[in-house]
Amino acid sequence: MAMADEELEIINPPNSLKTKVKTGGPGAVNLDALERAEKVIANLSDSYLDWVQEDLKKISTAFDELTASGGQDKKLLDNIFRISHDMKGQGGSFGYNLMTSVGNELCRMIEKMPATLTPSHVEAVGVYINSMKLIIAQRMKGDAGKTGEAMLSGLQKVSDKLTAKEGYGFAPKSSSQSMR
Repeated sequence: MAMADEELEIINPPNSLKTKVKTGGPGAVNLDALERAEKVIANLSDSYLDWVQEDLKKISTAFDELTASGGQDKKLLDNIFRISHDMKGQGGSFGYNLMTSVGNELCRMIEKMPATLTPSHVEAVGVYINSMKLIIAQRMKGDAGKTGEAMLSGLQKVSDKLTAKEGYGFAPKSSSQSMR
């Protein structure tokens, strides 16, 4: 099923700590401490870029190894799935909603891949990984507007064409173990 047919929800929680705590009086939170905490949370966005760069290195290495195996090492494809799943989960949390969408599409495409991969399957995985690299290199925050829409549309066409007549021969292991 193409992403257009699925409901993908990106949740950006509001930063509303001040509205949830008492100010003044016994047991109240110090507003200065609260402001410092909010700054720490905001600064995690910079850390995300470091984390995602590490994830991009890991997924690129796994892809290079998958390519070298001729697409026949399912453990490598499973590793790509898990890394993409992690990246998908983190992207929206730090304002990179397009990364979440691309990561989701990559995971869905991998789930639809047959037991025996062709060079086209491996190449398609590479297109998704290169798109993820571009999102971070260009700092494409949010949904990236028309550029992001065009990217997603193109990726969906790749996936749809590749998986239109194929079975569901590969099911990656649960990625709940790899959550950060």
